[in-house]
Amino acid sequence: MSQASATVPTSNSPYSDLPSANAILFEHKARKGLTFDQIAKAIGKDEVWLAAAFYGQAKFTEEEIKKVCEVLEIPSSQTLSELGNHWWPNRGLGPMPPTDPVIYRLYEGVLVYGHAIKAIIHEKFGDGIMSMIDCKVNIEKKPDPKGDRVVLTFDGKFLPYLKW
Repeated sequence: MSQASATVPTSNSPYSDLPSANAILFEHKARKGLTFDQIAKAIGKDEVWLAAAFYGQAKFTEEEIKKVCEVLEIPSSQTLSELGNHWWPNRGLGPMPPTDPVIYRLYEGVLVYGHAIKAIIHEKFGDGIMSMIDCKVNIEKKPDPKGDRVVLTFDGKFLPYLKW
């Protein structure tokens, strides 16, 4: 299939739960053959944040929508009408537990290592949580003779529980 005829199956999860403007963004990304990283760099954002915005999990500003639409060479009017200042993300996309293998493995990682991670956070920082609001996520590919490795980093601000 040529990139010019690339389509996104909008009737499938998770696309069916998103505004139609998101499907248009995905289609034009595929047609142009661009990565999230390429689009993110063009608009001055991080690739994980941009991908989250494509999936309706982060909120574009109007200026960001215009920049993304410019990169994808699509008019911004429909995207602004659906995802503009009046729209807010409904975070938490897809079924629980997740059924997609990649997302399920991340979920499994939290199930298996969650209590250990929590205990070590408490030992190192005290009683509190790691923010997912003030958090940066980075994904790197690390070459390894036994098979490439995925390095996933969550860089979240520690938020101590308050006492009153």
